[in-house]
Amino acid sequence: MGRIFEVRKSAMFARWDKMAKNFTRIGKEIAIAVKAGGPDPDNNPALRRCYLNAKACNMPKDRVEAAIKRAMGKDKTDYEEIVYEGYAPHGVAVMVETATDNPTRTVANVRMHFTKGQGALGTSGSVAFGFNRMGEFKVKNAGHNTEDLELDLIDFGLEEIGEDADGNIIIRTAYNEFGNMAKALEEKKIEVISAELTRIPTNTVELSEDQANEVLKLVDNLEQDDDVQKVYHNLK
Repeated sequence: MGRIFEVRKSAMFARWDKMAKNFTRIGKEIAIAVKAGGPDPDNNPALRRCYLNAKACNMPKDRVEAAIKRAMGKDKTDYEEIVYEGYAPHGVAVMVETATDNPTRTVANVRMHFTKGQGALGTSGSVAFGFNRMGEFKVKNAGHNTEDLELDLIDFGLEEIGEDADGNIIIRTAYNEFGNMAKALEEKKIEVISAELTRIPTNTVELSEDQANEVLKLVDNLEQDDDVQKVYHNLK
C-alpha cells in the first residue's frame, strides 16, 4: 500500500506542476495580448484566444481576470517573445518559444539545457525552415461530419482537418489565415476548445527508443524552464 500511495502522490504532484506551468504560460500570453491589443476580449482576438486556452486547462476565471489587471497595472512585467533554435541529440531539430523579461538569463538557460542534453543551440534560421507555422483549432466533435466541415471551412483558410485521440476535431490553417478561421468558427457557432499558433515539422526523424528518450529528456527540461512557453521538435 505504501508503494502505491507514493506512486499516486508522485503522479498528483506531476499534474500540479503541469497545471502551474500552464497557468504561468497563459498568464504571460495574457500580458503580451493586453499590451498589444488592450483588455477587451471583444476587440482583442489574441486575448480571446487566451480565454479559450485558459478554459481548456481549467485555469480559474478569477486568475485570468487577475492576470489582465496585472497587465494593465503600473508594475506590470513587460515580456519579450524570443524564439531559439537548435539541435537535440541525433540531429533532431528543436524550436523553443520563450516569453521573458530578461533575455540574457533566458538565452543562458536555454543554451545550458541544450548543452547538458548533448544538443547544441543554433543561430536564427538554422532549423526554422523545417517547420511550418500554422494556426491550430481544437473543436468539440458535436456530431460534425469532417467532410462537410472541410467543405464549409475551406474558403476560410482550412489546410488540414482530422481527429485527435480523444475524438476532437483538429483544424489547421496557414499562419496568416488564423484570424479568418477564428472568426468563421465563431460566426458558425462551432464550439472551439482551444486555439493556438503552432509549428508543424515538414519532415520527421525516426529514432530507437533509447535515442528518442534522450531527445525527450532535453525537451522536457526545456519545457520546465520558467521562461519557456512552448517547445517544438521533429522527432517522429
